[in-house]
Amino acid sequence: MSRTPRVTGPELITALAQAGFGVLRVKGSHHFLRHDDGRSTVVPVHSDETIGPGLLHKILRDCQITLEQLSELL
Repeated sequence: MSRTPRVTGPELITALAQAGFGVLRVKGSHHFLRHDDGRSTVVPVHSDETIGPGLLHKILRDCQITLEQLSELL
């Protein structure tokens, strides 16, 4: 298993956009993303803070994306 990458909110949103996710709406610092097939998740965007490994795994589980696929998108 590969190590969990350290990514910020904007970096993760860019990677998910390449995977077909689009920003549905923004409420405060939380960006709600949705894919055309119905998968959705919420990504917090806090001034250059990295997303913790637990939250990153939750987001990836919501998106049905593996760590290897995320590494390719980054």
